Amino acid sequence: MLMHQTMRWFGPNDPVKLSDIRQAGCAGVVTALHHIPPGHVWSITEINIRKFMIGSEGMTWTVVESLPVSEAIKTQSGDYKKHIANYCQSLRNLAACGIKVITYNFMPVLDWVRTDVNWKLPDGARALYFEKNAFIAFDLFLLRRPGAEKDYTKEEIRQAKDRFDLMREHEKQTLFANALLGLPGSDVAFTPQQVLNALETYREIDADRLRQHLFYFLQQVIPVAEELNLQMAIHPDDPPYPVLGLPRVVSTEEDIAAIISAAPSSSNGLCFCTGSLGVRPENDLLAILRRFNEHIHFLHLRNTAKDGYGNFYEATHLGGDTDMFLIVKEILQIQRKLGKSLPMRPDHGHQMLDDLDKKTYPGYSAIGRLKGLAELRGLELGVYRWMLDQ
Repeated sequence: MLMHQTMRWFGPNDPVKLSDIRQAGCAGVVTALHHIPPGHVWSITEINIRKFMIGSEGMTWTVVESLPVSEAIKTQSGDYKKHIANYCQSLRNLAACGIKVITYNFMPVLDWVRTDVNWKLPDGARALYFEKNAFIAFDLFLLRRPGAEKDYTKEEIRQAKDRFDLMREHEKQTLFANALLGLPGSDVAFTPQQVLNALETYREIDADRLRQHLFYFLQQVIPVAEELNLQMAIHPDDPPYPVLGLPRVVSTEEDIAAIISAAPSSSNGLCFCTGSLGVRPENDLLAILRRFNEHIHFLHLRNTAKDGYGNFYEATHLGGDTDMFLIVKEILQIQRKLGKSLPMRPDHGHQMLDDLDKKTYPGYSAIGRLKGLAELRGLELGVYRWMLDQ
């Protein structure tokens, strides 16, 4: 049984068209209603409009990515109980429309973070890159977050200052813009004041408290998902360690174990992202796959290459630190055990060829993801046929 191959689409304004995704070999689409603010209900009408768009191109809406969790829910402030009730209603509406897998994350304020979204590779393609010294420099000298110096060692601050002093003015502006990119699906970047104001709302929230807020959310939502036969898939933190003084609670194997234990149910599961989890050296991806196999509902197969200091970049899908052969082999064994095909998508493809001259959301140009999907499909078929012969 092979994986169900999909690709992410950001909706009608995405320069990558649905026809492009179908030509890439996908039967399914991963998308969300990005125009509806977090905390509001996704109506059946809006869901069906999006379903019709996808269906008219001969594909299905396979996975929601993401049904966002509002900051009010994460901080347990304001109308957070109403937002949770609205979230549950959105789940009911999605189930009524036949959509079964719902991805979400619990990252405070920012989604994924990079310092360079156009990092040039030796072959001329461009990738996403996270440089630790540059990020610390952004935090200390550009954003000027109050109290930021407490989060770094003297040596880290010294190296960040040296890095900052070498930057030309346009490099500082580019770093600033990259670090404050908006959420996926949006062309609107955060302003410094918006970020500082949002960070202030987390001033009294450490990892333990944020984790309890996540558990409370799950305990309200998972029973509804279970009743509706939906699969909730939490996406790991990216990168999987604290940034800007914000806690991260979905970064390690034990984080995942605590999340599943907080609301025991087959509906409570994981979006297994090899890229996010693979950045943290102590994470054993095969062990995580094996331990939580029945709770893995969605797969992001991408690869990163990291060093010992905390820098990493998006490598080719088969060429980073993660042994994708072993990952794919384990996934196929899990699928055989469970008797079902898991939805999978490539992620964060390189910007390359004709796409170098096009404007797309960083990491989501068409050709680089098509290359990644083709590599993964070939690897999967080879592993599958090899397993049949054993």
